[in-house]
Amino acid sequence: MAKKLEEKQREIILKLGFFEQQIKILQQQLQSIHENILELNSLILALNEIKKSKEKEILASLGRGIFINAKITSEDVLVDVGDKKFVKKDIEETKNLIKEQLNKLDEIKEEIESNIETLEREISNLIREAENLN
Repeated sequence: MAKKLEEKQREIILKLGFFEQQIKILQQQLQSIHENILELNSLILALNEIKKSKEKEILASLGRGIFINAKITSEDVLVDVGDKKFVKKDIEETKNLIKEQLNKLDEIKEEIESNIETLEREISNLIREAENLN
């Protein structure tokens, strides 16, 4: 009887560890999604500024903290559509694409949050089960 109890306790401990590990992974994914959402929202703000700044000079990022003065001559932007292919889009079209991406990210975020809640319920159930073993 005591051996069966110990096995059950070990099983619960292993499950708890697994669930906690899964929650950490999901939380990391959630953090990444939040960062992407912030980046896309910043991009929409930047596109709004470009629309207001035609024929004005701006600082354009070349990457890694390096900028160059540039003059905006058009409201068209080149959008990477994958496989190193770029398509010319106007600002409104680009903003619509970004909004679609934001909607997809929101859906994924909700799914991850739901998965975290499910795992947290499983952990609570395991804790109750462990308490009932004593």
